[in-house]
Amino acid sequence: MLALRLARGARPAVQLRRFLVAVASAGTGFLLLCALGFAMGHPHDSSAAALRLAWCLAPLAATVQFAVAVARTDPATRPRSGLSAIGLGPGRLMLLAAISTAVSCTLGSVVALLCVLHLRGDLSGLPFDGEASELLAGNQPLPLAATLTLLALVPLAASLASALALRPREGRPSGAGRTRRTGTRAAATEAGGSGRDAHPDAPGPPVEPHPAPRPTPTGLPWGVAVLAAGLAVETYASRSGPASGPALPGSLAGGSVGVLLGWALTTLGLAMAGPALTHLSGRLLQAMRPGALRLLAGRILMEEAGRIGRPLGVVCAVASGAYAMAALHADARPEVGPLTVLGVLLVAGCAVGTLLTAAVEAKHARADTTAALLGLGAPATLLRGAAALRAGALLAVLGPLTWAIAGLAAVPLAD
Repeated sequence: MLALRLARGARPAVQLRRFLVAVASAGTGFLLLCALGFAMGHPHDSSAAALRLAWCLAPLAATVQFAVAVARTDPATRPRSGLSAIGLGPGRLMLLAAISTAVSCTLGSVVALLCVLHLRGDLSGLPFDGEASELLAGNQPLPLAATLTLLALVPLAASLASALALRPREGRPSGAGRTRRTGTRAAATEAGGSGRDAHPDAPGPPVEPHPAPRPTPTGLPWGVAVLAAGLAVETYASRSGPASGPALPGSLAGGSVGVLLGWALTTLGLAMAGPALTHLSGRLLQAMRPGALRLLAGRILMEEAGRIGRPLGVVCAVASGAYAMAALHADARPEVGPLTVLGVLLVAGCAVGTLLTAAVEAKHARADTTAALLGLGAPATLLRGAAALRAGALLAVLGPLTWAIAGLAAVPLAD
């Protein structure tokens, strides 16, 4: 009940992000139920049914990643002073975030079920009634256990991932503790200067130590290794011939299920290398006697490398896959069905949405720094220029890398 009250009283931007999570969950649930309908209509073609279900793992992973990013930026689950006194510590807030994520994803799964029932012809009286009865095996009843299992995948996976991402970590002060120490220090200052001026023998208020700089990301070697393994698997699968496995949807030449595994490894490698590449972009901005603008932009990139690096790597993987497909089908128009288009839109939309949500989280994290700079007299154009410079540095570093990976991925498929 508390999670529902907090969700109802959230700001419009927060509600929009939750709505997008529900939309992504609905699309993924619809694809899963379509794979179930194909398996029911083609009981003797188990390999094609298994491949369709395997292709649903990409939208499922993208939806879960987007749901976790939205849960991290939810202000209702942010630690604040006074919440621990009423029993809402970090553990309870983590539970609230998991429940809110599960509610949003469950609403999307219910919408997906209604759409499938409508397209099968089980729900009448609406437009497009029974238009996809052959695809969804409308002449057979849906198995209850399989349907509920597939629809529960997204809510369970998203809520569990949100709980793991927001679990309390030892050795890190909570937001309530930081707020309480800041309020104590401010109250002591307003009461008449420092505590030593009023009472020379009394100890002063506790001074919060300066936070240590974030460590340099070390995932670049592992990311490069996984990326190279993904390209190798894709090359081996494409050269093994079309008889080695079922063909991939979308008219991919020489494709097999190994190509899907290669793309998954490539995406994982770019996600692992993303924080290190973002940190490297910040270091390059500060090279060769930087001024205030380059120094500020580079420091912010280095600080936010761990927060936006992984979503940025996933976006690069999606962009490289899209570029490779466009290069393969430059001469002939591929026969792409509506389900393939829906899956591609889900993966691309969730990847971009996760990156934008991570950027919002990073903006909120440096709100105190931004306020301090504006209080010291820094012009707003300096902050806007630093943001543009950060975007340009990331594009200059990751753009050629994405293009090179797309070219390497397209070479074996074109043979």
